[in-house]
Order: sequence, then structure tokens, then C-alpha cells
Amino acid sequence: MPYHGILLCVVAALLGASVIGMILHGRLGERHKSRETVDHVRLVISILVTFTALVLGLLLSNVKASYDAFDNRLRTLAGSITELDQRLRQYGDETAPIRANLRAYLAGAIADTWRDEPRPYGVYPVYSDEPEGVERAPLGNLLIEVDSAVRKLEPTDPFHAGLANLLQTETTDLLQQRRLAIESAPATISWPLLVAMTLWLAIVFGVFGLTAPRNAVVHATIVLCALSFASAIFFILDFDRPLTGLIRVSSEPAREALRHLDTP
Repeated sequence: MPYHGILLCVVAALLGASVIGMILHGRLGERHKSRETVDHVRLVISILVTFTALVLGLLLSNVKASYDAFDNRLRTLAGSITELDQRLRQYGDETAPIRANLRAYLAGAIADTWRDEPRPYGVYPVYSDEPEGVERAPLGNLLIEVDSAVRKLEPTDPFHAGLANLLQTETTDLLQQRRLAIESAPATISWPLLVAMTLWLAIVFGVFGLTAPRNAVVHATIVLCALSFASAIFFILDFDRPLTGLIRVSSEPAREALRHLDTP
């Protein structure tokens, strides 16, 4: 189910729970509405509210950390590609085919990862029939070719020998950074915990409806509170989809690296 539908279900569950509480209020006996009973219920529910707030903060913090880690890894990957291209230029004209493969990988990764954005020009692998997400695994074959070509370089002097060793180290690091970026892209949210938290919130809203006075201000407050909790869950779900949500990682660092590669 799309997370917009999930948010509607959350709002409906919270408002439905409060309506049930209001209905039960009218059917309870007077002894269940005594001040002592209401104070006890509010005390118990305040503990549940605190616990729910902690879980909500934990989920939001976790997905935001995952989002930031993925964003940082993509930026690091783009910077490493730029650095590798500079070293290949420094080595000489014989690295032109290697740079072409590096450029094809980066352009393909941009087109494959940010599919709703304009594609870079040029010839590179495209996997438009695949599900959305981070770049497809076959694109890594281009980086493998880059790594193999770098290791086949035959330096003719100490300067090029040292540069070849540096290039080998950088291509190894680039492959590792790509693997880490791909591994950090999948969703990390704990759905059982999110469902449990929603049930706790429904209990809280049910108690709100059970104990709150009956007037328009109270009703409006309950609706606004439900929307506020739903917005927090929206951010949790959105941060957990760094490439497809409304708040998504930027392609600009990768495009900036591509512009560097295209610079004569």
C-alpha cells in the first residue's frame, strides 16, 4: 500500500478511536465518570503517551540517520569518481577508454537512480523496466572494467608507477563505496513497531474521546492532534524512501561529478 494510503488509515484509526470513546462516554454509569476514575485513567494514559512519544522519536531518529547516511555515501561516491577521473587524466591519454567507462557508469547511475529527472546525454546502460530504487547491479560491471583496466596499466617510469598504485587504491575504494551506498538504500523501518505505535495512539485517542468535554473546540483539537501524529508518521515513511519520497536525496553531487568528467 502507498504510504499516502497508510497515512489516511492512521488518521481514520485515531479519529475512529476518539469517536468510539465519545460513544462509550454516553453509555457509562455515573460511577465510571467520577473524578477519581477520570484522574486515574488520565494518569495511566499519560504513561502510554510518554512511551509512545519515545518510540515515535526513536523511529524518526532512526530513519533520518539512515537517510543522512545514504545521502553522505552518494556524495562521497560522486567525490571519489571526480578524484579518480582527475588521476586518470594525470596519467595520460592511454586512460581515455577507462575514463569513458567511468563516465558511462556515472551517467547510467544517474539515469537509473533518479528516473523522474532528465537523463544525462550519451550512451550508457538503461534499465527502465526494473523497479524503482538505487542503480541496478549490472551497472557495477562498468566499474569492474574500470578496475581491471587500471590494474593492467603498464607504467614506464617511477612517476607513472606510483600513480598506477594510487589508481588501484582509488578504484578499490570506489567499488566499496558503491557497495555501501547500495546496501544503505533499502527501507529500514520496523513495521511491527510502527503498527504497535499506531495502536497505542488509538488507545490514547479513545481515552481522549472518553474523558474530554463535548464541544467544537475539543473536537477540532482532536482532529488537529490526529493530523499532527499522521504528519510525524509521514516523515518517518518519507525519510525511509530517500529516492522516491517527497524529501529525497539530491542528484546534484552526481551531476556535478558528471559535468567534471565532461570537461575537456
